[in-house]
Amino acid sequence: MSFPTSPEAMTPAWIAARLGQPAGALRGFTTAKVGTGQMCDSFRLTLDWAEGIDDAPASIVAKCPSHDAASRNIAALTGTYVKEVSWYRELAADSGVAAPHCYHAQIAPDGVDFILLLADLAPARPGDQLAGMGLDALGPCIDAAAGLHALLWNDARLDALPWLSRDSGDLVRALFPQLYLGFRERYAGRLAPDILGVGAALVERLEAWLTRTPAARTIVHGDLRLDNILFAPDPRECWLVDWQTLGRGSGAADLAYLVGTSIADPVERAAADRPAFDRWLSALRAQGIEADADALWDDYRVGALSGYFMAVFASMNVERTPRGDEMFAVMAERPARQALALGSLDLL
Repeated sequence: MSFPTSPEAMTPAWIAARLGQPAGALRGFTTAKVGTGQMCDSFRLTLDWAEGIDDAPASIVAKCPSHDAASRNIAALTGTYVKEVSWYRELAADSGVAAPHCYHAQIAPDGVDFILLLADLAPARPGDQLAGMGLDALGPCIDAAAGLHALLWNDARLDALPWLSRDSGDLVRALFPQLYLGFRERYAGRLAPDILGVGAALVERLEAWLTRTPAARTIVHGDLRLDNILFAPDPRECWLVDWQTLGRGSGAADLAYLVGTSIADPVERAAADRPAFDRWLSALRAQGIEADADALWDDYRVGALSGYFMAVFASMNVERTPRGDEMFAVMAERPARQALALGSLDLL
């Protein structure tokens, strides 16, 4: 390899150069694992700079390929690592989207070996997917999502960026029905029959799901949930992270995914769907985006199924952990209740 893909392979000189510092400026660094992500391994590097170096960060975050072979394999199949590296290389810096600053992004031709050096946003902390969050606390996340969606709203670049326009439809058609069978078996004792039934109905409507044309196309995060959002001590500020599932689609579906996976109580969530949608529309309009609210509301309703879809697809393809098992159960259960309440399957 021409570049390191783990902290053990990094040298102080290599890190210093990536951060624009002279040779010998970094005396050393310590490493600590951070995050609970299952597609990548992330580390905080605490940096020991030489005297006189006062314009360099005290710490950074390094993202590396997963240590798990299954996670690396699905990353290669879906272009997961390519998407995140390309996001930071080509769009993030000038986008205005609430995302970490990237010091260095590099990926090998195999689409698996990569390295990202990102700003450490501590003391910001990720949300807790299992605990969930109410609508008021989600407000800044909704605004951040609108900032992302406004970036390429019905923009020609959606088809011009090869890493963004990559079509995984054939892969989903081949894998999802069998993955659902494994998911149903694994979670039969954890999820109610009607929740498992949503997956069976989605398999039956898979072609309609994959070929449905949204009211407006834009860049979507694809996995917009609390574990992938960093919250500042000031609750009005947050950052979106983990850009491995970027794609083209409906921003309203991205929003439905956020609301459906975040709000634990189904009664509270049902009361939150429309207010969250209206806030998102207002944030888009503030950025000059005028859209058909009724058509986008249909996109939101269909998008409620996306959390369930991700739970099935991801749970069967990444390293299995106790927290991961419960997280994926929650990711299926909450959006399934949301989809049933919104009549999402009827729109397919």
